[in-house]
Amino acid sequence: MSQLARKIISDNIKKFREKSGLKREELSLKLGGDNSYISKLERYKVNIPIDRIEEIANILGINFIDLFK
Repeated sequence: MSQLARKIISDNIKKFREKSGLKREELSLKLGGDNSYISKLERYKVNIPIDRIEEIANILGINFIDLFK
C-alpha cells in the first residue's frame, strides 16, 4: 500500500472513530488487538489488510468505501 493510500485510510479511520465517540483502546478491543494497534494505524506506521479495513468500517457503522475517500 502506498504512503498516500495509508494516510487517507488512516486519517479517515481516526475521523470516523472520533465522530463515533470511540477511544483508540475501545476500537482496539473490538478488533481483538492490542491497545497500540489503532495508535500505530492512525500514525501511518502499519499496513492494514483489506479485510481489517472492512471490519473497522463495520464497527464504526460506516460504509467500507467511506474510508477511501
